[in-house]
Amino acid sequence: MENEKNKDFATNEKHNKKSGKNNKKNKKYNKTENKTQSKTQKKQHKQKGFKSKKQGGGKMPKEQTVDMKNNQTTKSKTSKNHEQNKKGNRYGKIKPPVKTNPVKISFLGGLNEVGKNMTVYEYEKSMLIVDCGLAFPESDQLGVDFVIPDFSFVERNADKIKGILITHGHEDHIGALCYLLKKITVPVYATLLTAGLIMGKLSEHKLDKTVDVKVINPGEEISLGDFNVEFIHVNHSIPGAVALAIKCGAGTIIQTGDFKIDTTPIDGEIINLSRFAELGNEGVLCLLSDSTNAEQPGYTQSESKVGETFQSLFSKAGNRRIIIATFASNIHRVQQIIDIASKTGRKVALSGRSLENVTSIASELGYVHIPEGTLIGIDEIKRYNDEQLVIITTGSQGEAMSALSRMASKNHRKVEIGYNDCVIISARPIPGNEKTVYKVINDLLCLGAQVVYEKMYDVHVSGHACQEELKIMLSLVKPKYLIPVHGEQKHLRYHAKLAESIGVPHNNIIIGDNGYEISVSETNIAVSGTVTHGKVYVDGYGVGDVGTRVMRERQHLGTDGIIIIAATVDAASGELVTGPDIVSKGFVYVKEAELLMSEAVSLSMNVINSFPPYNFDLNQMTNKLRDEVSRLMYERTKRSPMILPIIMEVY
Repeated sequence: MENEKNKDFATNEKHNKKSGKNNKKNKKYNKTENKTQSKTQKKQHKQKGFKSKKQGGGKMPKEQTVDMKNNQTTKSKTSKNHEQNKKGNRYGKIKPPVKTNPVKISFLGGLNEVGKNMTVYEYEKSMLIVDCGLAFPESDQLGVDFVIPDFSFVERNADKIKGILITHGHEDHIGALCYLLKKITVPVYATLLTAGLIMGKLSEHKLDKTVDVKVINPGEEISLGDFNVEFIHVNHSIPGAVALAIKCGAGTIIQTGDFKIDTTPIDGEIINLSRFAELGNEGVLCLLSDSTNAEQPGYTQSESKVGETFQSLFSKAGNRRIIIATFASNIHRVQQIIDIASKTGRKVALSGRSLENVTSIASELGYVHIPEGTLIGIDEIKRYNDEQLVIITTGSQGEAMSALSRMASKNHRKVEIGYNDCVIISARPIPGNEKTVYKVINDLLCLGAQVVYEKMYDVHVSGHACQEELKIMLSLVKPKYLIPVHGEQKHLRYHAKLAESIGVPHNNIIIGDNGYEISVSETNIAVSGTVTHGKVYVDGYGVGDVGTRVMRERQHLGTDGIIIIAATVDAASGELVTGPDIVSKGFVYVKEAELLMSEAVSLSMNVINSFPPYNFDLNQMTNKLRDEVSRLMYERTKRSPMILPIIMEVY
């Protein structure tokens, strides 16, 4: 019997090493069990429970052993008469085996990228969607306004979808919602401010009369098909942010949404940590947690810290005009700016359509309080001296058409930057936007403005949890499984490593990707398949009409330009009637490259005349013309412009 116990402990030690456990802790699991234990030890063991590593457990009392093959816990002779432990281990509850179907979690966006968050849950005959956001285009996605998820998977399962749950009102969580609701008709559930922002978007798309938007307060629970969903208040950089406790027959899954732990929030509403702890004690099957700041040690600073910095900068500004760029949806920051401006006797003007819309909705719903006479229109700023003004503007990410970018390039109709301006960029560049942000900063400096940005003062704090806050969430929720979400690959891996460091077994963590379908049950978590996913480009009114081929053509045009060859031939004989004429755009300036253009004309004429009369193929002629001119241009310039032959036939 003693040998069997030692064998079980050795097996458990091997599993612990795979899970990244500390070797020193594991060594004590190999000690031979002492048959005679004191009454004090017996009493302690009666109070303390454990769970095997395979099940996601932590430390194991010495008088208990694990049958790894059958995944069952047995007690030694000294504790046979004690009750079965009810507390379970820190990570993952011991539950009697119940055969239930797994819950399937599919990701259409939000993994290995920043933005475009969209997750689909499926259990039995019901499906839920959590968030439906957009992503801003990358530098090589020329002409694209923004990117949304591919909805093909959702459209095919429209009859199963019971509702869309929104965690908060940022564009990367609600920006694609209107495009989805044009394809399927389902109710949307959100908190008050988030619902107000959604209704504003629906109105722009003329969907406000057809879509049912239901307001849910934090703490409320709703039933949707085979799911029950509880909304839990969290702190973020926008009011009304919630986490979701999604409950079904397979267990409880918590999706945190974007969150941080702010003990001094502007609105006074602290994250509901006690409810997370209660759910953790009840047993949480899986946690999907925000990974955006998983690389950052410590804690995220409170939003109130920015207010203290603003007060200092306002006093230092003296008689300068103050211009502050921030995210349109950062209601708490806008409120702080308005409060300080009011106290210092300055008027506030808003520049940027999205900022004006969000502030108006937030004011109507009671989330922003504007003292009477403080807010003025951007058209009225000429009536006031510089020391009497604060302008809040969009463009903190250097967006090309934003208000701040237009000010920096001297294209803004109402605001002209000068030496008496103090510009505060109250945001951190989103990964990929650094170059555009720094270009705007340099342009503003060239115009004589004083520019203050994040690296100089605490003019921005993140809305996402840093490492210690992520540890707190993991410790309270005690999930059996973890799926890091909302971040690039490096963020997801840092989050996974962080979870392992506090006891979540390595095998209980999955780093997913867009398109993954992950099945989760009490006994297992695994990638069970893939679903249709992808990037859909929105360009003006066009949705999806700009595909990969069009994007490659734009990149080609943007890097090498285009040469157009126009000629007219006789439809019967193929003889050249007029032309060829050469037009160059974005390649060379024709007047400075007349010799090259003349050579291209001669080559084109020779190619057309090389086809036998009355026996020519127009497609072959076009292709040969493209190839020969392309070869010539590369030989002469080492560049490869797009060649577009246009050959017309006349009868």
